Amino acid sequence: MHGVALHAYVLMSNHVHLLASPNHAQALPRMMQALGRSYVGRFNRVYERTGTLWEGRYKATLVDTQSYLFSCLRYIEENPVRAAIVASPADYRWSSHRANAYGARDPLVTLHPLVAALSANDEERGSLYRDLFRQPVPDASLQAIRDATQFEWALGNRAFREKAEALTGRRAARRAKGRPRKKSGREEIVSDPISAESLL
Repeated sequence: MHGVALHAYVLMSNHVHLLASPNHAQALPRMMQALGRSYVGRFNRVYERTGTLWEGRYKATLVDTQSYLFSCLRYIEENPVRAAIVASPADYRWSSHRANAYGARDPLVTLHPLVAALSANDEERGSLYRDLFRQPVPDASLQAIRDATQFEWALGNRAFREKAEALTGRRAARRAKGRPRKKSGREEIVSDPISAESLL
């Protein structure tokens, strides 16, 4: 869909979370624009209304696949559990959990390569994926995900955030309190591409 592979989603009554891999810089904005147009148009027709539904522009953050992918998958698919809507992610109809954890057909979901790498066997992969949900996402990870999404920072370790800043020219993390450190002149900026997904 517009050059975006969607790996996880949850549709809540007042917000949506997506984990996606865009294949070019304009893929994600185009997908979100198309989604907004089609959904708002349908919603307005069904409820005989006009105007916009959204409070503002969507928020997105780069995610370090190696260290945060599974935390983000859990964060998204456990959203209805944290909201006390259901007891288990599998009980919520409007998410990617059934596709990722049980192999249910969902035309929206593209299995992430790291999820696929859990096992070549579908049943074993589903079992391993479900095992990830036996423990809640740690509070520190929840807060890191919420902060990164809210402020559109990069979600990853320091090296990942520094690469993101160098490549995008945008701040990718909370600034340290106090006066900035003096530069030693020995810092090196790495400008190779980063492997990342986008969390919305």
